[in-house]
Amino acid sequence: MKKNNIVDWKTITDFVVESFVGYGIPREDAEICADVLLESDKRGIESHGVNRFKPVYLDRIKAGIQNPVTNFEIIKETETTAVVDGHSGMGQVIGYKAMKMAIEKAKKYGMGMVAVRNSCHYGIAGYYPSMATKEGCIGITGTNARPTVAPTFGVEGMFGTNPLTIGIPTDEDFDFLIDCATSITQNGKIEYYARIGEDVHPGTIIGDDGKTVEGDAATALKRIGNDAALTPLGGIGEALGGYKGYGYAMVVELLSACLQDGLYGKDLKGVDKDGNKKPFELGHFFIAIDTNHFLGEELCRKKAGDILRSVRASKKAPGQDRIYTAGEKEHMVRLARKDGVPINESVQKEIIAIRDELGLTQFKFPFED
Repeated sequence: MKKNNIVDWKTITDFVVESFVGYGIPREDAEICADVLLESDKRGIESHGVNRFKPVYLDRIKAGIQNPVTNFEIIKETETTAVVDGHSGMGQVIGYKAMKMAIEKAKKYGMGMVAVRNSCHYGIAGYYPSMATKEGCIGITGTNARPTVAPTFGVEGMFGTNPLTIGIPTDEDFDFLIDCATSITQNGKIEYYARIGEDVHPGTIIGDDGKTVEGDAATALKRIGNDAALTPLGGIGEALGGYKGYGYAMVVELLSACLQDGLYGKDLKGVDKDGNKKPFELGHFFIAIDTNHFLGEELCRKKAGDILRSVRASKKAPGQDRIYTAGEKEHMVRLARKDGVPINESVQKEIIAIRDELGLTQFKFPFED
C-alpha cells in the first residue's frame, strides 16, 4: 500500500456524496448515506465504511435491486410506535428517518419504537443509537440480514449476523455504545480480510461437515451461504456459550420481522427461486427512551459515567494496563484519524473507477501521486 493513502475527510465525503448523487440518490439523502458510511471509518470499523461503498451500495443500485430514491412509507402509526415500509430504498436514509421518528416520540411520550420492513443494508448499526444518545436518550436498534449464520448444533446459515446495538448517554467524552454482531464475526469482516490478504480466524466459520473453516479469507467467503456458515457468539456447540449468541440473534430476527410482517431467514438471500438477484428486503427496529421521563438526563449521564469509570478502575489482568468500556476504543480511533481515512489498494482502484465512470474530474487523491 502506498504511504500517501490517507484521504482527508472533506475530500472523501464530497466524493462519496457526489458518487451517490451520480447514481441517482437525491442530494439530501446522499449526504445522509455518506455520513453513515464514513462514520464507520471514523470509528475504525473498516468492515462497514468505504470498503463497502461500491459492492454493497453502488453495485446493488446498478443491478436494480436497490432503489436510489427512497419511499419512506408509514404503514401504521400511534403516539409511541410506527411501522414503516422502506420499499427497498437506501437503508441509511430509512434508518435515519426511523430513528429520528423514534426519538421525537420518546421526547413527547417517554419511549418510541419504529419497526421497518423492506429495507436494505443500513450501514453501521451504532450510528442510530448515537443519534439518540446525543439527544439524551437511550437508543436501541437491530437488523436482520442475509442468512449466513448457523444455529447451535447446525451447519446451515439460517439467520443473519443480526447486531443488537445499544447506546446509553454518559457524562464522558464518549457515550456507552455496544455495537456488534451476534455472530463471532461478520461477512464484512471476512470481506475486509480478503481485501488485505488476512486468513480467517479459527472457529468463526463452520463447514457442512461440522468442522471449522480456516485459511484464505477469499475462499472462505465464497463458501459462506453454500457449504459453510458463520458461527454465533460463543462459537461451535454449547461449551463456550454458543447458544447465547444464537438466542440473541433470534431475538433480533424476531423483532426485525414479527412486528412489521417482514421477511426472515432464507427469504433474505437476495436471490429468487431461479437464482436471479432481487432486493434483500431487510427488517430493522429502532427504540428510543428519553432519560428526562425518568430522573433526568443529567443524573443518567453522571450515573452511567460513574459505572463505567468504576469498571475501568478495577484490577487489571497480569500484563494489562487498561480496561476499556464500549465506545471508548472507537472514540480513540476518531481522535487518531482527525486527518482522514486510510484507503487500502483494493478500494483505491474502486474509487478511481467510480470517479472515471461518473466523470468526477474535480477529484484527485493523494494515493495517485
